[in-house]
Amino acid sequence: MFFLQMSGFPGSGKSTLAREIAAQTVVVLVDHDVVKSALLEEMPEINPQQAGKVAYNIDWSLVDANLALGNSTILDSPCLYPVMIEKGEALADKYGAKYKYIECYLDDYDQINQRLKSRETMQSQISKVSSEVVFRSTLENSKRPLNHPFLIVDTSKPLKNYLQKAMDYINS
Repeated sequence: MFFLQMSGFPGSGKSTLAREIAAQTVVVLVDHDVVKSALLEEMPEINPQQAGKVAYNIDWSLVDANLALGNSTILDSPCLYPVMIEKGEALADKYGAKYKYIECYLDDYDQINQRLKSRETMQSQISKVSSEVVFRSTLENSKRPLNHPFLIVDTSKPLKNYLQKAMDYINS
């Protein structure tokens, strides 16, 4: 059993990779954007920041419940704060799951914006990056585990170029 945290800037390919991993393994996929979008659609009066906090509580509850059942689980969410890694490591440890962390890395402002523009956008998702300064700052401040090996994949290439590397890492 494993717990995989996906990380990366919006549009970097986290969901694409997470869905492909889920298709090739027996795993529960918890998608933060699905949870947050459902909250925003059901409760239009809630602001997006509040919805994000509630969605993360739901995400972690789903991860906890599935790991408790012995299900390998993926959390598809940007990982911008150390507390995300701490919670992930603690839950993996609590249930004896292997902790895995994959960062989808795409250091191309224009390509990110093109991907964001061309995808079907959920209510919780951004459709463009507000500025290159925000993009660069987020990339530079990405959080990674200190206590576990992690994998960074270059998602500027087609999925087939790094999918096997991700699968090998998960199975290691």
